[in-house]
Amino acid sequence: MNTSDSNSPPLILAIDFGTQSCRALAYNAQGACLAKSQVPVSQYQHPEPGWTEHDVESFWNLLTESCQGLWSIGVSPNDIGAVVVTTQRASVINLDEHGRPLRPAIIWTDQRRAPLRGRLPWLWRILFGLLRIRPIVENLEAEAEANWLERHQPELLAKTAHFLLLSGYLNYRLTGEFKDSAGSQVGYIPFDFKRQDWCADSDWKWHSMAIKRYMLPELLAVGETLGAITSDAARDTGLPVGIPVIAGAADKACEVLGVGALDAGVASVSCGTTATINTTRSKYVEVVPFMPAYPAAIPGHFNTEIQVFRGFWMVSWFLEQFGEGERRQAEAQNAAPETLLEALLEQTEPGAGGLVLQPFWNPVLGETGPEGRGSIVGFKDFHTRAHVYRALIEGLAFALRSGKERIERRTKTPIHCIRVSGGGAQSDAVVQILADVMNLPIERFEDCEASGRGAAMIGAAALGYYPSIGAAAEAMLTATARVDPDATQTAGYDAIYRNNYSPLYGRLKSLFMRQA
Repeated sequence: MNTSDSNSPPLILAIDFGTQSCRALAYNAQGACLAKSQVPVSQYQHPEPGWTEHDVESFWNLLTESCQGLWSIGVSPNDIGAVVVTTQRASVINLDEHGRPLRPAIIWTDQRRAPLRGRLPWLWRILFGLLRIRPIVENLEAEAEANWLERHQPELLAKTAHFLLLSGYLNYRLTGEFKDSAGSQVGYIPFDFKRQDWCADSDWKWHSMAIKRYMLPELLAVGETLGAITSDAARDTGLPVGIPVIAGAADKACEVLGVGALDAGVASVSCGTTATINTTRSKYVEVVPFMPAYPAAIPGHFNTEIQVFRGFWMVSWFLEQFGEGERRQAEAQNAAPETLLEALLEQTEPGAGGLVLQPFWNPVLGETGPEGRGSIVGFKDFHTRAHVYRALIEGLAFALRSGKERIERRTKTPIHCIRVSGGGAQSDAVVQILADVMNLPIERFEDCEASGRGAAMIGAAALGYYPSIGAAAEAMLTATARVDPDATQTAGYDAIYRNNYSPLYGRLKSLFMRQA
């Protein structure tokens, strides 16, 4: 494979380390993905119900395997001009003073909870009580992995010299430097999302989380140089020594950039493990009060994000529980299972025969409290697994529409177009349902690697191919295919959303609270 010639600018190597796979992608200056090597991430461990961990060294091995895969299909490592890492968010790693892992990584899907630390100064406790946000603060303390370690593995936490997210760990392995991008800091850490830096010494988060400042990496702005490929990293990856490693951003931020959702009226919908709807703004706006706007992949900008935590993971759940035939067929054909499930959508009518699903397998900020549970209501004797699958996809679309409306209310900016990415976006039927429920045009790209493309845009700007990351995004976007809403379906979906879906959680909440 001839990926470049002597007159072509060097390529950008985007490392996209998601929940389900690690991908090494080679992009040229025009935004074309010339080659991809993908390695599944499958060796998650569940030592207790609800826990999810992964061997730390294996993360590095997966990255190096994906790089070696690129070279095996004809990409020359000497053609690479820069490396940019984008990763899953909120997965944490503890290293000792020598940079060695102390325990397996705790993955973002992990559901263990810690007891409250009870160390907030009285003034903060009074203030949070007056603001009625004590439950939000207490939930942060319960979710913080460091607090669980403090209670259950205090000796290990005492040995922790470096408390990193996955992005920080991979950047360390590549460069030997404990530096990370401010654009990747999404998790239960003492990060000031408005300033996009570690919290000031006086901030209450230092009292709520068992993390010391010395444990955290130096933060650089998106697009700055973190370091260069070391001799050890070169030996493992095949990359030449000295290639610059550029500060990227978290996978969702790179997806937003990668689909060009930089105008506040254009939303990015990620049909991934976590389904999200995002817009980009230069002004800090908390779409859910007292919940942060995350760093965007452009310095000084923010993503107004609403999450459906388990999102299109529920497609995997459906396949595991009800789709053995499709699962085998997908493996045999090396096809996306979402496309094979389209047959189930073709067998059913919009509305799923009266079934309504709320996709709150976990609490969803802004939609539920900590009692959050999912539900499927409306069963009759004629319903089949095809109706359940349609209700699942429609429920996700309804949840994303709710997020869209919340963003519009808080920002006072109407959304007029949606651009989609992620595995679910490969299904024509799923995208049509999204368009019909949202009653908006949907645009998607032939290349669904939006987070990798966003990372490449950051790298292209860092190499000087474009004057800014925004200019790189504008120039490197490929053509989109547009899916318009079906006028014969939008009114029916609007009625289901308003009359059935929207009031449902309020009516079930008291039941869920008794079960919590």
